[in-house]
Amino acid sequence: MIWDWEFTGRIIPDILRGLVVTFEATVLGSIVAFALGLVLALLRRSRIRLVSGAVWVFVEFVRSTPLLVQLYFLFNVLPDIGVRFSSLTTGVIGLGVHYACYTSEVYRAGIEGVPRGQWEAATALSLPVHRVWTGVILPQAIPRVLPALGNYTISMFKETPLLLAIGVLDLVGAAQEAGSEAYRYVEPLTLAGICFLLLSYPSSLLVRRLERRVGI
Repeated sequence: MIWDWEFTGRIIPDILRGLVVTFEATVLGSIVAFALGLVLALLRRSRIRLVSGAVWVFVEFVRSTPLLVQLYFLFNVLPDIGVRFSSLTTGVIGLGVHYACYTSEVYRAGIEGVPRGQWEAATALSLPVHRVWTGVILPQAIPRVLPALGNYTISMFKETPLLLAIGVLDLVGAAQEAGSEAYRYVEPLTLAGICFLLLSYPSSLLVRRLERRVGI
C-alpha cells in the first residue's frame, strides 16, 4: 500500500481533535485519581477498622478487575439507577477511580516512608491533626511519590483508547473513524501511534529525571 499524503493531510484535523479528547480525559482522570487516591490512603490509616477494612476491600476489588469491565459497568449501570453522565465524563470517572486505587498505595508508601521522628516531633509539639498532616507529613511524603504518579499518568494516557468502548471519540477512535470512511487504515492508525510516541516517550524521560532528582 502506498502512503497517501493527500489523505493524510485531510485527516490530520480529525486526528488532532481526537488527541485533544485523549489529553482532556488523561488530565481530568489524573486529577480525580490523585485527589481520590490521597483520600483513600488516609482512610486506609483510619483507626476505625470498619472504615479501613471497607477501603481495603474496595481498593483490592478495583485493582483486581479490568478497567474495561469497570467502564462498561459505569456506562450501563449508572443510568439504570438514575445517574446519567456523558460518555467522556463516565470515562474520566472510570479512569480516575481505577487509578486512584493504585495511587492510594503509592501515597500510603510515601506516608509510611516519613521518618518516625517526624511523627514523634509533631506529637511532642501537640500540633492539631490537620497541622500534622498538612504541615509535617504530606510535605515530606508527596515529593517522594511524584515519579510514581507521573508513571501512572503515562499509563492512563496509553489506556484512554479503552474509552472507545463507551463511545468516546478519542485519538484512536478518531483514527478508526477516519479509516473506516475511506477504507484506509494505515495512515490514521500510524498517525495515532506517532502521537502516542511523541507524547509518551518525552514524558517517560521527564519522569526518569524526576526519579533521579528525588533520589529514587
